[in-house]
Amino acid sequence: MTDRARALDALAAVDAAGLRAVLLKVCASPAWADAVAATRPWRDRQALLDANAEAVAALSTADLRDALAAHPRIGAPAAGDAASRREQAAVHEADPALLDELRRANAAYEARFGHVFLICATGRTAATLLAALRERHANDPATEAETTRHELRRINDIRITRLLEGN
Repeated sequence: MTDRARALDALAAVDAAGLRAVLLKVCASPAWADAVAATRPWRDRQALLDANAEAVAALSTADLRDALAAHPRIGAPAAGDAASRREQAAVHEADPALLDELRRANAAYEARFGHVFLICATGRTAATLLAALRERHANDPATEAETTRHELRRINDIRITRLLEGN
């Protein structure tokens, strides 16, 4: 049995309250955490990732806002939030002028859509994130909501994989 399989079995064996707490660290939406928990035990990692995809797809607008509320702005990870700091690692070294542009673009996006700009930032530079933010600012609200769901699923997939790998 691989370490990942052992981690999956250990996760599936956690009591309901403990599992919910762990899952809420992956995604802050209680509806998401409850939906994913309801699918255990998972036969393999892919089954857990599939549960994530289904749960993200089923989130109501309010549930999606719950999930987004826990994500800091791109370029401004919350103090003590190791996950967002790691996910935005490439942004930390950006030129201050570029970070200022990113802050302004974040504010414009939030004014338009009413929530933080969410993107899977892992491995992306500040310049590529700024370009994506500007591009998505032109989306209509329905398109942006679906894009946001897609990005949330990708972020959750990475966090689930890290959880199973003990990172």
